[in-house]
Amino acid sequence: MKKLGYELRRIRESKNILLRQVAYVLDIDTAMMSKIERGERNIQREQVQKIADFYKISEEKLLILWVHDKLLNAVENEPFALKGMQKALKSLKI
Repeated sequence: MKKLGYELRRIRESKNILLRQVAYVLDIDTAMMSKIERGERNIQREQVQKIADFYKISEEKLLILWVHDKLLNAVENEPFALKGMQKALKSLKI
């Protein structure tokens, strides 16, 4: 399961919010939201921002998990993923 989906489900359940309520906020169907929470579908950045606002939580926390999942999805099956990520990290340092 992807980190963001797991966290979205954890937050939703802790707030006793129904899956269909979150799906309504994002203007998607409940099945799609369920797949997002299970890590079977990706979510768009704008949707992450809407959910953060709806849950009244830190947008930054969710966006960090979104980037995490996006990066892992891009490199998870690459044999040189770690070396590539290390090189990219050096390029990001300010």
